Amino acid sequence: MVDITFKTFTLRKAIAAATIKTSAISTVEAVKNGTVPKGNVLEFARASALLAIKKTSDVIPDCHPLPVEFAAINYEMSGLDINITVEVHTIYKTGVEVEAMHGASVAALVIYDMLKPIDKNVEIANIRLLEKQGGKSSQKNIETENLTAAVVVCSDSVSQGLKDDTSGKLLVESLNNHGISNIDYSVVPDDISAIQEKIEFFKNRGCHLLVFTGGTGLSDRDVTPEAVLPFITKEIPGIMETARNYGQDRVKTSMLSRGIAGFSDDMLILTFPGSSGAVKEYDQALFPQVLHVFSVKKGDGH
Repeated sequence: MVDITFKTFTLRKAIAAATIKTSAISTVEAVKNGTVPKGNVLEFARASALLAIKKTSDVIPDCHPLPVEFAAINYEMSGLDINITVEVHTIYKTGVEVEAMHGASVAALVIYDMLKPIDKNVEIANIRLLEKQGGKSSQKNIETENLTAAVVVCSDSVSQGLKDDTSGKLLVESLNNHGISNIDYSVVPDDISAIQEKIEFFKNRGCHLLVFTGGTGLSDRDVTPEAVLPFITKEIPGIMETARNYGQDRVKTSMLSRGIAGFSDDMLILTFPGSSGAVKEYDQALFPQVLHVFSVKKGDGH
């Protein structure tokens, strides 16, 4: 099965359809009037589709088991056709399009099975996905072409040449992948004055996004939050709440990070932990949606 442990829970929806083609209007009338010998065709198909939706991962090997939080099966008669639509919702890490299509498939098979004694030419015409929502495929395009960014590594050992940096380079690569090409990279020691000099420098340059990595822990030399806080003019608590919550599901010590986030006038400052694993987690939890703050700040709305 595909690894989805890094993904986040979002509302996901899918609508699938199937069409049954009958060969006589009398077949459709029998369905409408409930006179099919095998019973109420549409209600049998509805119950079977609900069961199929819930059991999708049992019969489709690569599908992940997931919580089905809403499902609806609807029918429309059009000429000789019986059109089925199946809608499924979940709040989970992966989508429900296969669940919706599985439900539509089974509903179509049940209708076919119940109608074949009275219509030898009944057939299933097609099964298709009509719509899907949720996850990264539904995220609005965020304008990043004109954004400038800076990554600052806060580390005594890296600044002294005793240790190679990986976290800062991961952040630069990630920002590049999110469409930000103008990125400054630097290293400073775990020192309040050195960190604050960087903030002043990048504010004066009109930088849009400043990301620190390191110095958010609990040792006496972890001073990044203390250095950054006096410059925050508008704190955004939800950013780091989201990152820590994401990390807490994976590493139980994530709660110990003291990172903060917010605007310093027009520059967004984020403070990430120093470990490369935590940087990957924070990146997955926050990007690209955190970049939406720039359009919101301009008054474009949510």
